[in-house]
Amino acid sequence: MTSLALVAFMATISIASQDSRTYIVHMDKSKMKTSYPSAANSKEMFEEMLDSISQLSTESEAIPPPRLLYAYDTAIFGFAAMLSPMHLESIRNMDAFLAAIPERSMRRHTTHSYQFLGLEQGRGLWDASNLESDVIIGVIDDGIWPEHPSFQDHGFGPVPARWKGTCESGTNFSSLNCNRKLIGAKYFFKGYEAAHGKVNEATNFKSPRAITSHGTHCASTAGGNLVQNASFYGLARGVAAGMRYTSRIAVYKVCWEGPADCAYSDILAAIDQAINDGVDVVSISLGPTEGGAVPYFDDLTALAAFTGIKRGIFFSCSAGNAGPRVHTVSNTAPWLMTVAASYMDRSFPAIVKLGNGQIFEGISLYSGKSLKELPIVYGPTAGEKSAQNCSPGSLNPELVKGKVVVCELGGGLNDYQITEQVKSEGGAGTIILYSEGADLFAYPFTSPAASVGDKARKAILSYLKSTKSPIASLTFKGTAYGKRAPMMAAFSSRGPNLADPDLLKPDLTAPGVNILAAWSAINSPSKEESDKRRVLFNFESGTSMSCPHVSGLAALLISRHKEWSPAAVKSAMMTTAYNLDKRGSPIKDVSHGGPATPFAIGSGHVDIQKASDPGLLYDIHPYEYLHYLCSLKYNSSQIAKFDYNFTCPKRTTMQPGDLNYPSFAMRFKSDAHNVTITYKRTVTNVGNPPVATYKVQVQEPKGISVRVKPSTLSFKMHDQKLRYKVSFTAIRQIIESDSSSFGSLTWVSGKYTVRSPIAVTWI
Repeated sequence: MTSLALVAFMATISIASQDSRTYIVHMDKSKMKTSYPSAANSKEMFEEMLDSISQLSTESEAIPPPRLLYAYDTAIFGFAAMLSPMHLESIRNMDAFLAAIPERSMRRHTTHSYQFLGLEQGRGLWDASNLESDVIIGVIDDGIWPEHPSFQDHGFGPVPARWKGTCESGTNFSSLNCNRKLIGAKYFFKGYEAAHGKVNEATNFKSPRAITSHGTHCASTAGGNLVQNASFYGLARGVAAGMRYTSRIAVYKVCWEGPADCAYSDILAAIDQAINDGVDVVSISLGPTEGGAVPYFDDLTALAAFTGIKRGIFFSCSAGNAGPRVHTVSNTAPWLMTVAASYMDRSFPAIVKLGNGQIFEGISLYSGKSLKELPIVYGPTAGEKSAQNCSPGSLNPELVKGKVVVCELGGGLNDYQITEQVKSEGGAGTIILYSEGADLFAYPFTSPAASVGDKARKAILSYLKSTKSPIASLTFKGTAYGKRAPMMAAFSSRGPNLADPDLLKPDLTAPGVNILAAWSAINSPSKEESDKRRVLFNFESGTSMSCPHVSGLAALLISRHKEWSPAAVKSAMMTTAYNLDKRGSPIKDVSHGGPATPFAIGSGHVDIQKASDPGLLYDIHPYEYLHYLCSLKYNSSQIAKFDYNFTCPKRTTMQPGDLNYPSFAMRFKSDAHNVTITYKRTVTNVGNPPVATYKVQVQEPKGISVRVKPSTLSFKMHDQKLRYKVSFTAIRQIIESDSSSFGSLTWVSGKYTVRSPIAVTWI
C-alpha cells in the first residue's frame, strides 16, 4: 500500500495550491480491511493510512500533514480529515476510495426543510419561550427506532404530570427504551392478526420497535431533536430538526409486515389510546391504498378523530399518493388537516452530457466519482428488446460491460433496482428516463447513475438514433440550493373530495419530496435486503413526509396560542398559505407544468410565521360539525357514530357549504345561468391592533360572479366575531362539463391578508 501511495503522491506533485481543507471521505470497508489487516478498528485504519501519506509529504515543509478529525464506522464507513489537494489526490488513487465531499460553511439547515419554512433558531416560533412549554405529539405509524439521536432526552425536564400514557414492552423493546423525550410507546396488532394470522416475529418486532423506518422518519420530522452534522453520505449536510424539536413524542404502532397492512381497527384503537393518554397533536401518515375518500361515517380515522377534536386535539393527516388522478384525496373530514406534498428548493444535481454537446440536469444521491465519457447502450444494443427497461435477465453482460446503460423507468423496478441490474451485468453507469409529468425522486445509488425528466428523455432517445457511436458522461454536483420552489408533486392526491364535493380538499401543502430525516438502524437506505449500508438519516418522499411537517408546525402554534381550537389552528395555516413560488410565479404543478390548482395545493403552501399572526380566524365548534353532517343528509344511525346524544333538527337551512371553513367549493351544472349559491361565514378578530377594518378582494372564477355582503368588516375589539355572506352566480358562458374554475376571496387590512381559495366544479 505504501508503494502505491508513493506513486500516487509523486504523480500529483505539480499541484500548485496546497492549502488544506476538511473533506469527508468515504471508503470501501472490505478493501480497507484487506489493506490494513492489523488495525483493530476503523480509526486505526484511517490513522495508519494518513500516516503513510504524511510520511511521503515530509519532503515539502510547506504542506501541513493530514489531520484526522473523525472516524465513521456506523452511519457511513469513512472519515473526516484536513487534507491538502496533494493528500486528497493520493487518497483518490487508492483502491478503497469511494468519494470525497468538501466541507461547507453554511447557515444551519434541517437538513433544510425548517429553513425553507422560515424557522430560525432563537427567533419567532423558535424563540426560547415558545419552545419551553410541553407539547406532546402522537405519531400513529409503524413504530420507532428509539435509540436514534433524534429521540434522546438530553436537556429535557420531567415528563409532564398530565401524561397518562405508558411504555409497553415487547420484542426487543422495554420500558427503558422510553425516556423524557420519547414518553410513550404502544403497539396494536389484533386487527392485523385477525386478517392475516399471527405476526411473524421472525420478520417483525412484536413491540413498538420499527421493522421499517417510515414511522421513525415521520416522528423525527414532526418533533425530533436538533442533531448536528446530519447528512446522507455528506449530502444535505446540516442540522436535523423536527418542526417543534422540543416536543415530547408518543408512538403508536399499527402497521406490520406489508405497506398496506395497517388494519383500521388497530388504527382506531391507537387513536383512542392517544386521546386518553393526553397528546396535543396526532400525526397520521396513513390512508387507503387506492386513494379517494369514503363517507365520513365509514371512515374510522374521521370517526375516532372527531372525539379527539372535541377534546382539543389537532389531527394532521396525509392526503395520499395517488395523484395526479382526480378524486383521489383521502382523509378529508373537515376536522382533519389534509396535507398535500410539494418540493423544496434543494436538489442533488447529476449532469448528463451527451456526445453532441447537449447537457441535461438530472438527480442522484450517488456521491462517488463522476463518470468520464463512455459509450451508451440502450434496448437492442444492451441486450434483448425488453432491455429498454433493464428488467432482470434482459441485459447482455458482453454488451453493457464498461458502458453507460440507458433505461426507461417501468417494468416494475424502481430507480435503485434498475441501477443494481446494470451494475450486476457490468455496466459502468446508468441513465434512467422518466416520462412527462412524473416526479423525479432522489435515490441512494451505489453506482454512477442519474434520473432525468421527459425533456432529457426525448433528447437522449433522439441522440441515440442519430449516431452509431453515442457517448455520455455523468457528473455529480452534491447538494444545490435555489431550485424553483415550491412545486406541487405529481404523486400528491387530488380533489375534488368524493365524501363532500362542497368541501375543498386537500387543505394545504408542505415539503414532502426528498426529505431527509431519521432512519432505523435495521433498514438500508434503499430498503433492499442486498444493500448492506446503514445510515442515521435517509431521504423519503410522499404526503407521509409532508404530514408530519404540519403536525410539528401545529405544535408550534399550539404552544404560542394555547387558547386556539384545532379549527382555529387550521384556519391560521390555511388563510396565510401562499400561492406564488420564491420567484414570484404561480406555484407549478409538476404533473402538467402549469399553475397548481386548489384541487392539488388546497389553500397554498404553509407559511408558519404568518400563521402565528393571521389577523382573522374561521373557527368551528364541534357541534357545528354535527350540524354539517346533518346537511349531508346522514341518517340518525350514521350521526350516532359521531355523537350518540345528538339528533339532527327536523328542519335545517344549513347546506354543506355553510360550514365555517376557510375555503369555498361548489358545483354548478355546465349549462347553469343566473343560478346562485350563497354561503355564510363568521370570522374572529385576533389581529393587532384590535381595532381594524378589513376590505374584501375577490378574484372571480371563470363563469362565476361573486358578491360579498358586507364588503367591509370593521372590528372594534379583540375576539370580536363578524359575519358575512358570499354569493356565487353562474353567468352565461360556454363551460364544459367535468371541468373546473378557480378564484379567491381575500380580506385585507394593513399587514394582514386573509385568503380563501374558491373551487368550482362544472357537472
